[in-house]
Amino acid sequence: MTNRKSSVKVTIVGEEYTIRSDAPPEHTRAVAAHVDSAIRQVMNSGSVVETHKAAILAALQITDELFRASSSATDLTGEIQALEGEVKRLLPPGKRPGKQAS
Repeated sequence: MTNRKSSVKVTIVGEEYTIRSDAPPEHTRAVAAHVDSAIRQVMNSGSVVETHKAAILAALQITDELFRASSSATDLTGEIQALEGEVKRLLPPGKRPGKQAS
């Protein structure tokens, strides 16, 4: 990402927004499309008609996705660190990181 902000016009549930962001325009469009899709999915479920309520429920769903992905990444990091320890243990002493051959 660059430090240069760009303005991107996006449409979410029929409303046009101009988003200023450091992210590349295609990223901003993809994020807006994801939000639009999530809101429309909530609205198409038939349980919510008002756009602002659908947006709140969509935000909760997206946040749940984020939290689950973050938790998975944390779990994966722990597994990788455990494997790293096993690999270091299996290396000959002179080849272990942080150790110098005598």
